[in-house]
Amino acid sequence: MMRLRWALALLALVAGVSVLATPAAGAASIQEVTGFGSNPGNLRMFRYTPDNLPTGRPVVVALHGCTQDAAGYGTNAGWVQLAQQWRFTLVLAQQDTANNASRCFNWFQSGDITRGQGEAASIAQMAQRAVADAGADPQRVYVTGLSAGGAMTAVMLATYPDVFHGGGIVAGIPYGCAASMLEAYSCMYPGRTMTAQQWGDKVRAASGSYTGPWPTVSIWQGTADYTVAPANEGELVKQWTNVHGTDATADTTDTAAGYPHAVYRDGAGQPVVETYTITGMGHGQPIDPGTGPRQCGSPAPYILDVNICAAWYLGHGWGLDG
Repeated sequence: MMRLRWALALLALVAGVSVLATPAAGAASIQEVTGFGSNPGNLRMFRYTPDNLPTGRPVVVALHGCTQDAAGYGTNAGWVQLAQQWRFTLVLAQQDTANNASRCFNWFQSGDITRGQGEAASIAQMAQRAVADAGADPQRVYVTGLSAGGAMTAVMLATYPDVFHGGGIVAGIPYGCAASMLEAYSCMYPGRTMTAQQWGDKVRAASGSYTGPWPTVSIWQGTADYTVAPANEGELVKQWTNVHGTDATADTTDTAAGYPHAVYRDGAGQPVVETYTITGMGHGQPIDPGTGPRQCGSPAPYILDVNICAAWYLGHGWGLDG
């Protein structure tokens, strides 16, 4: 039964250039970028850069879930649309089946979640290459991902807090929950419970001597997710509020598109962690297709039309539309 659950979960989770996709007639296209660094994780880098992008603009790194690919996730989740609309560089990392048969980022392998090693180092190199090529603002680099990509987002925020200013974890798992595929079973479902201090210590140990400032974290979770247990949302809150030196009790609560939204502030009153709890949603990336001001995304497997587009809310929270 556990093997079956893991197999099913893997389906959901887990300077040469080649043109892959064109989001609109006459617009820029998604392109593969090679030679972006030593690439110890053997990943592929794709990038969408709007035409005539000025310097000083932000960079967003997006990480797909298992069985997905870079271009499909970036387009269907709404990130390509927003990159064109709001004028920022979009980096789309892609896993290789040689690393993981289901094309999951290896968020549970110690060699891939350690600073300076494996997939974590490769993704950081992609972000650094994008900043250099676009003359982007290095203080406005963000990372987000779904499922295995969400778990890998937590890895990047923990191991490279000096590179990423903020992150969006969608159906993800706390950093350091698993260090092997076997441990990943219980982390995914029913989830692993630890104290806030224990979770926070894992993050602080991941980045060496780094002492802050720490990236802000936005956490998205469906209440009917049977691949990544909803309990992971609470454990992520404990982890990142502890890192920011505050408690795991929300300071403000409201709704976004009718869904519960909670904000956690630090001692200076700044929002550092937030949660969006998508009532009744299963395992996937929330989208809201349409042409309205807060709409984005296209339905696809594990890209779910629930009338709220996570990419829009994340980008707006990071000031990408400013």
